[in-house]
Amino acid sequence: MEQNKLKELTNEELLKEAKKLKSANIIDATLIGVLIGILIYSIFKGNFSFFFGLILLYAIYKLANKNKYKKGAIESLLKERNLK
Repeated sequence: MEQNKLKELTNEELLKEAKKLKSANIIDATLIGVLIGILIYSIFKGNFSFFFGLILLYAIYKLANKNKYKKGAIESLLKERNLK
């Protein structure tokens, strides 16, 4: 369904979506770095618990895979329409 909505967008709207996705990726990368830093800090300080680690790892996984399919769809549409 998301693919159909993306195909209906005009070129300008598709470029705006690509810009939003790029900004979201930068924010997600920053959050992943912060979460990894918290995990490493808690391990070295001795405050690490298994449950806390699982929560952080799950959050990292969800952030890393959040826009995976949308990114692929947008990139393929940009190539199809010969947009940059």
